[in-house]
Amino acid sequence: MKHLGTKRIETERLILRPHIVEDAEAMYKNWAHDPEVTKYLTWAVHESADSSRELLEEWVPQYKDERYYQWAIALKENEAEPIGGISVVSINDDVGSVHVGYCIGQRWWHQGIMTEALGAVIDFFFNEVGANRIESRHDPNNPHSGDVMKKCGMKYEGTMRQSDRNNQGICDSSWYAILKEDYSS
Repeated sequence: MKHLGTKRIETERLILRPHIVEDAEAMYKNWAHDPEVTKYLTWAVHESADSSRELLEEWVPQYKDERYYQWAIALKENEAEPIGGISVVSINDDVGSVHVGYCIGQRWWHQGIMTEALGAVIDFFFNEVGANRIESRHDPNNPHSGDVMKKCGMKYEGTMRQSDRNNQGICDSSWYAILKEDYSS
């Protein structure tokens, strides 16, 4: 793979862009404070916008690394206010794969926004970075996350029992992936 870092990506409705520290208020307000958003995730709700700011202060310097992929998701009509995030949580250069994770504020659930964002990230990794495999996983108790993966052409590969931990405790994880050979942009 030819790593390119967190490049700006535009879709019909969205801007995917690097986070900035000034996103802290929106991050906190739009998704990071909400226990329903984080219910099946591995990180706890943020206690305040200061918690979000501290996290962003850790993330922003990492954008210098071309192997760092962490996008803020914003609607085109209000690019300054992110509504969620999508990132690569692990990379395996030996097989050309990336593992993607994502979340979005409740107000924007069930509108196809995350499907649009994940689809754009898949396209970026196949057509610009040269990935061979893009994978993701979700807690089976959160089937909507799996629906996003399916809508993006990812195939269900199986559920590993008690193989993960999230804010609900030890959980199963359902895995999905798409291969470059299966992808048509």
